Amino acid sequence: MLMPKKNRVAIYEYLFKEGVLVAKKDFHAAHHKDLTTVPNLHVIKALQSLKSRGYVKEQFAWRHFYWYLTNEGIQYLRDFLHLPPEIVPATLKRQQRPETARPKPRGTSDAPTKSASDRDAYRRTPGGVAGDKKGDVGMGAASTLEFRGGFGREIGRASCRERV
Repeated sequence: MLMPKKNRVAIYEYLFKEGVLVAKKDFHAAHHKDLTTVPNLHVIKALQSLKSRGYVKEQFAWRHFYWYLTNEGIQYLRDFLHLPPEIVPATLKRQQRPETARPKPRGTSDAPTKSASDRDAYRRTPGGVAGDKKGDVGMGAASTLEFRGGFGREIGRASCRERV
C-alpha cells in the first residue's frame, strides 16, 4: 500500500522500540491508539507487509492484531532505521529488580511452630472420650443398618398389583 515515508518510519520506530505492536481491526479508524499521527489502516498494512516477509509473527484475537518482532525483523529494522547493534527492543531488555523486594528466607520467621500434640488435641472428641472425631463417620460405622422402602421402582409396581 502506498503511504508516506514518515508514517512508515514512525511505525517501524515504534515497533523497534517496543518489540511488539497491537492494533484493533478497524480499517476506518482515524488514527492508531499509540501512534496518533498515523492512520490505523497504515499500521495494519505496514505490519502485514512485514509479516509476509517473515519479520514479525502475528496473532489475532478478539478483533485485535498482535505483532511480535522476530530476530530477522530486528536486523531488518536496524538496517532500515540505521541503528547501532547496541540498541535493542524493550522485549529483549532484562528487567532490573530492586534489591529491597527480595523475600526473606523461611527460617527467620518469629512465629512459634505448632507441635503435633496441638493437632491431636483438636481431633479428640469433647469430654475426654477416647477415639477421634472422624472414627464414627462413613460406611459401616454404625452397628445396625436399617433399610426403608419408599424409593425406587418397586413401590410403583406394588401399588399397581394391589389395584388389579
